[in-house]
Amino acid sequence: MDAYEYSELLKLLNTKLDNIKNILKPDKLNIRIKEIEDLEADQDFWNDVDTATKIGIEKNRILSKLSKFNKAYEALQETNELHELATEDNDEDTFEMLHDEANDLDELIKKTEIEVMLSNPDDSSNAIVSIHPGAGGTESQDWASMLYRMYLRWSERNDFKIELLDYQDGEEAGIKDVSFIIKGENAYGYLKAENGIHRLVRISPFDSNAKRHTSFASVMVSPEIDDNIDIEIEDKDIRIDTYRASGAGGQHVNKTESAIRITHIETNIVVQCQNDRSQHKNKASAMKMLKSRLYELELEKQQADKDGVEKSEIGWGHQIRSYVLQPYQQVKDTRSNIGYSNVSAILDGDITKIIEDVLIATSK
Repeated sequence: MDAYEYSELLKLLNTKLDNIKNILKPDKLNIRIKEIEDLEADQDFWNDVDTATKIGIEKNRILSKLSKFNKAYEALQETNELHELATEDNDEDTFEMLHDEANDLDELIKKTEIEVMLSNPDDSSNAIVSIHPGAGGTESQDWASMLYRMYLRWSERNDFKIELLDYQDGEEAGIKDVSFIIKGENAYGYLKAENGIHRLVRISPFDSNAKRHTSFASVMVSPEIDDNIDIEIEDKDIRIDTYRASGAGGQHVNKTESAIRITHIETNIVVQCQNDRSQHKNKASAMKMLKSRLYELELEKQQADKDGVEKSEIGWGHQIRSYVLQPYQQVKDTRSNIGYSNVSAILDGDITKIIEDVLIATSK
């Protein structure tokens, strides 16, 4: 990077941070922090535990955003000052140091930009994720299991917790269906970028002729809604089926009909849970999944009306991302239009950069 390219990068970073500041409005956030601190100083404030907890969560989120913004702002201000002094004195050592730190500064501003983007009320929620293989039998079921592992590894990398809700093994390999909750700060904000059809191209390990196959799987991501969001589901709106659990779950599986499947008649949304021995607990978890799916469906409808698009099928032409292993190796997302060559690392859970690039591309 020469001196001109560095100057242009610095201009771009200053523009980005100005935009972040205009969106974040740190002065207003500081005022809100003062208001919360005044509330906390009142002894009666702590009598209402639910309200105190919610406001405490709000305070922590605001402080987190302010901390990240201030860190980026201070780093950029220091860089601007050093660059100005180095230019006046023609200080080559300082120029070299600034160039060495350019990528770190760029990454810091980007992280701050992402933090500001995740400002919708649902973004901070846990994420309920369901993976369904498309047509293609064993091929797609194996692809679904690869995606499941990818998200598990991503969660481990980010210190997120996983709660398994439903898991159904494939007949020969892979999985027929899996649903789970990823718990952590901004889990839904990040994983909403994964909502859609994922396409895999590879030499099939199940084909004795070693032919190239294309497989599809859908990933559905919903925010885990809290009790403040009122979604009414009447008994006449749903059909509840019980069945014997299968797959992981201990010796009790296949002995009791503890697994629950709920079908929402109007939308044909189907959710199921078999993670617990208790049928009542499985039903409660399934109802939580259904409410989250209905809530997400309403958000999708609103966005579709705004964008003028229709819901996708699990198949050709509808994928959000392609993972190509043969005849070359590349992962490419259709929304950011960026290709990535580190395919093995991505399938091992290294997807944060892809997600952030999508969030930036779709925010414009």
